Amino acid sequence: MDRLYTPWRWDYMVNPKPKNCPFCEYIVQGPDHDPENYILHRAPHSFVILNRYPYSNGHLMVLPNMHVSTLDVLDDATLFELMKLTTYSTQILKAAYHPHGFNVGINIGKAAGAGMEEHLHIHIVPRWQGDTNFMPVIGKTKVMPETLDSVYARLKRVMEEIKPPVFGA
Repeated sequence: MDRLYTPWRWDYMVNPKPKNCPFCEYIVQGPDHDPENYILHRAPHSFVILNRYPYSNGHLMVLPNMHVSTLDVLDDATLFELMKLTTYSTQILKAAYHPHGFNVGINIGKAAGAGMEEHLHIHIVPRWQGDTNFMPVIGKTKVMPETLDSVYARLKRVMEEIKPPVFGA
């Protein structure tokens, strides 16, 4: 019998959820902690981060720095920046992983599937033809062939070549 190990999921499944918003904590910790928090890029109003519980390798999220749960409270500069960083995220993922497509979406509210509904975030999930198989359906297991540290390093290398958009402060 083969065994598939996904140890990063265990912490999420068994440990109590944080009382404070982890995304806000990452912002406050500052850029020195970006590698351990998997923040790939910071902009004046938002940031790009790896999803710690990815659906596929390279699963990114773009979040506003402001702790909000809906789009309607964000100003135009933040909304613009979120969309530019979402576009940029697809560019770096194309260069790093050559996916056949993307799922890009926002889950607003628990009923819509938001796992962290208090802090709005946009998911960017790279997809490949035939990337679904029996494992999630029968085995309730996702097979992730690359660690988060490896994904982070790969995407940082690509970001050296494909520079992020520059925004005013």
